[in-house]
Amino acid sequence: MAKLKIGDVVEIKTAKGLAYAQYAHKHKQYGALLRLFGDFYDVRPNSFTELVNHKPTFMCFFPLNTAVSRGIVSIVDNAALSADAQIFPVFRAGVTDPSTRKVGVWWLWNGEKEWRVGDLNAEQRKFPIRGVWNDTLLIERIESGWTPETDLTT
Repeated sequence: MAKLKIGDVVEIKTAKGLAYAQYAHKHKQYGALLRLFGDFYDVRPNSFTELVNHKPTFMCFFPLNTAVSRGIVSIVDNAALSADAQIFPVFRAGVTDPSTRKVGVWWLWNGEKEWRVGDLNAEQRKFPIRGVWNDTLLIERIESGWTPETDLTT
């Protein structure tokens, strides 16, 4: 298997068609950060240059090496990261209260430092949610049109 490279374009098979992501960063603890794009395709596009310059629908950490080696996803191209994508994003994180299924206190994290914010403002609700997803959750969220701002824990 070839070594993964930042900028790799990842093809994900879903029940709604092919979906695409771009490998944007590697974090020492959480691994590969994917930028997911919400469109579905019946056939693989000839070029991904335009696609990867769109704003991602969401971002998540994903065990990309394992998924590629097991044939769960495929690397189909490599494209330069847009200027925005080169900056490591700020994530939000919190502990869900089992009785309410909501997060009471949110924290923000920039890949190195974490700070408490309590409630989220409208802009912070758009931040990706920190955590590593498996392929089942990734595909479920792609197919459902999930976004961080529509997540039910907020």
